[in-house]
Amino acid sequence: MKQAILIVALVAIISTAQAKAPFIDPSDDPTYYGSPRNILVWTPEQQVAGYRNVEKIFPTRVIPAGGTVLDLPSAPQDLGGVQIAAGNSSMTVDEYFVQQNVAGLMVIKDGNVVYERYGLGNTRDSRWISFSVAKSVVSMLVGAAIRDGYIRSVDEMVTNYLPRLKGSSYDQSTIRSILQMSSGVQWNEDYDDPESDVSTAPYQTLALYEFLRNKPRDAEPGELFNYNTAETNLVGTLLRSAIGNNLSTYLSEKIWVPFGMENDALWMLTEPGGGEFGGCCISATLRDYARLGLFALAGGRLPDGTEMLADGWMAESTTPFKGYDGYGYLWWLGRGRSFQGIGIFGQGICAHPEENVVIALHSARSAASTDADWALQGALCVALASSLKD
Repeated sequence: MKQAILIVALVAIISTAQAKAPFIDPSDDPTYYGSPRNILVWTPEQQVAGYRNVEKIFPTRVIPAGGTVLDLPSAPQDLGGVQIAAGNSSMTVDEYFVQQNVAGLMVIKDGNVVYERYGLGNTRDSRWISFSVAKSVVSMLVGAAIRDGYIRSVDEMVTNYLPRLKGSSYDQSTIRSILQMSSGVQWNEDYDDPESDVSTAPYQTLALYEFLRNKPRDAEPGELFNYNTAETNLVGTLLRSAIGNNLSTYLSEKIWVPFGMENDALWMLTEPGGGEFGGCCISATLRDYARLGLFALAGGRLPDGTEMLADGWMAESTTPFKGYDGYGYLWWLGRGRSFQGIGIFGQGICAHPEENVVIALHSARSAASTDADWALQGALCVALASSLKD
């Protein structure tokens, strides 16, 4: 991910050139499944078919929903013409939807669905890959584990829970530092470089330990922001160690069932029968992504006011730190008190407390991560939230 992710106004005219993702009838999806080994370079057809069928391509574990569903009342507004600032030019939400290969866009204001639209053959029942939106979910689960007493504090050392990393650079890293992407351990997250760490690291649990334990240190913990997907997998492993359970079950028990998610979701595993990726990927419907945003916007409280996370966890999670003012605990931070969970190729949950707005986004952009695309996605959320100010 690039650090320019939440620029509110673009500093240059955004190029809208994208390899257009096609409309594919879901019944034809198996024709287009790509190899799990090269998900970062799938064709547009493979993206659409694969992103909504991850369980057919990767090992996954079910996140069960319960019997009670949080109602999302409809109060539709025509937001397609809302203008998104793009340097000296602009585009409408309608134009963004087409040009950015959007599979689903939902906007909730004051608990009511004011805009809901699907593309690329998706419907309200389609599950879609989250990529790194899962990181923000893991952040909330850390808050739940602290409330439940499984973790005492984010100032505990990572190696208290992951003793295999003792004797490595992680001896100096706290849970807080890896939640903030500031462990100081060297890492290259360039998705366009086939030789980068993110492209070459083995993500099976034990193999990843060995890969990371030999990495040198670039800075002291808490001093330097450096986006690192592998470390969020460490957070996931740390959580499993602390709670003595898998993340899918814990997510179901702490958020999915009590908050009233409508459908079962899926969590991608590091290997068949293994643990969940801490940094990727949950597959869920757009409406349940939006409900996740509502849960975060409510400070981790259920509709009846029950606290599910550690006291003040969401406020703490969405507070910047000295290493970078655009990031908290696995949440990207925007203007005012707004925050986002985002994933490559255009996934997102945007929460805007001042406007009481949540935006959920599923996409199949052609590029995994560019400054221009992230800035435009951030500007989309700002424009939609601003258009709904009371």
